[in-house]
Amino acid sequence: MTDLADYLSEGSRDEGILQVRKKIDELDIDYIYYQYVSITGRIMGKAIPASHWERVAAEGMQTWLGGVTNVFADRAGDLIGFPPNASELLALPDPETFCQLPWNKRLSRVFCTVFWSREDPDRPEQYLDSDCRGNLKRIHREFEDKHGLHLRVGCEPEMLWLKPGDDKAPYYETTKPYAYHIDQFEQLSDVWLRVYDYAIAMGLDLIQGDHEDAPGQVELNFQYDCAIRTSDRLTTYRQICAQVAREFDLVAVFMSKPYMGMPANGCHHNVSLWRGGEDNVVPLVNGPLPGMEDNFLYRSGGKNEFRDENEKWLPADIGRWSLGGMIQHLNALVAISSSTVNSYRRLNDTGMWAPVGASWGLQNRSCAIRVSSPDRFEFRCVDSMVNPYLMQSALLKAFDDGIDNHLDPGEPEERNFVDVLESGEPVDRIPTTLRDALDALAEDEVIKAALPGDMHGIYDWYKRDEWNKFIWQVSDWDVKTYLDCLP
Repeated sequence: MTDLADYLSEGSRDEGILQVRKKIDELDIDYIYYQYVSITGRIMGKAIPASHWERVAAEGMQTWLGGVTNVFADRAGDLIGFPPNASELLALPDPETFCQLPWNKRLSRVFCTVFWSREDPDRPEQYLDSDCRGNLKRIHREFEDKHGLHLRVGCEPEMLWLKPGDDKAPYYETTKPYAYHIDQFEQLSDVWLRVYDYAIAMGLDLIQGDHEDAPGQVELNFQYDCAIRTSDRLTTYRQICAQVAREFDLVAVFMSKPYMGMPANGCHHNVSLWRGGEDNVVPLVNGPLPGMEDNFLYRSGGKNEFRDENEKWLPADIGRWSLGGMIQHLNALVAISSSTVNSYRRLNDTGMWAPVGASWGLQNRSCAIRVSSPDRFEFRCVDSMVNPYLMQSALLKAFDDGIDNHLDPGEPEERNFVDVLESGEPVDRIPTTLRDALDALAEDEVIKAALPGDMHGIYDWYKRDEWNKFIWQVSDWDVKTYLDCLP
């Protein structure tokens, strides 16, 4: 069987298609966004009338290979990742992800898995290896089959709510940079309460929120869960924030570092490996669910294999080996976790809570990896521009290598790592530019396996072009520094 035929024959798919039709009729849905995710985390796809649901679910939606690279051209004007005569693709909807959009209840969305077309001369009906969401599902399944473990992730998506700029400034602030001040949080309460309303309607179980250290910076956290559901929810959260920004005439800023001298927009990933557990519906809304039940499922229970019941803080063997895998492959992981030129403004602004070196510690926020609880690790190199599907896939590959080879992470760092760096003591620094991180990724076969087939080549092309466009520009800093520097 081909990958497509195998996908279509999955046991519960036909029932899922029927259930979606019931939801369409029950909720009076007129259009469906069939969406997939590009290599940079953008939501791509098409809108198709709901009357065509059964046909598209059976045959797929035709789309274009360029969508995985945002249909962007490189500095030379060539479309990134594919030639002009590239094959068309098929995007098949995953029925369990169907959900009504709460801001326009005539619309719904469904995530898709992407395939090469039936007519492709080389890879007909095969999985598209540059489909980051599809890759995560397959890589996680392989990891679970091999180790009997699954990855649960909780992320901390920081972002800024700013006023649109004009000819005097690119943006204007909405609040003061006072972390945890309820008064500052309250000034944006109309905004984040709208986010909350939309989030719970789409299955995001929000658990806490606060004002962070930069102007207009808000962090809203939702309950941790299995890797694919957390990634889908982070993608949904960004879509919600973009909609709320339109409604309030604001800009929802996920750019990592708009301000120097203030903390950036991080997206710390709290990770753990589990055996067992049970999926249960969390009823976040009154009345019938505005989408398929899977949107409201969360896994709980089971055994957390990072936890050593005989230790207060140090992890069990599986946790220690997983840490070893992360440390061993940290530089390559950074190419995915800090994926933009601007990301390295964050990593170079030392003293602003961003990590600087290859280190791990117990509750030590200056380290790249913090054991934030006896049963989970906080990967602190991740920023708000991350593609979560690529990130979880890469972490699974690092864990796999660590477990297979019993990699030792060394002893935990107890000092402030910024002080160690500034003392002149030799430090194994993580990459300080996007180019250096991409070089590290290109040399790391373990993490490259998280970007299989054509994916790494496309990612490398896209990101090196981003770097080249950056160094090809003359900035305000150049002009101010060098315009009259001689004689």
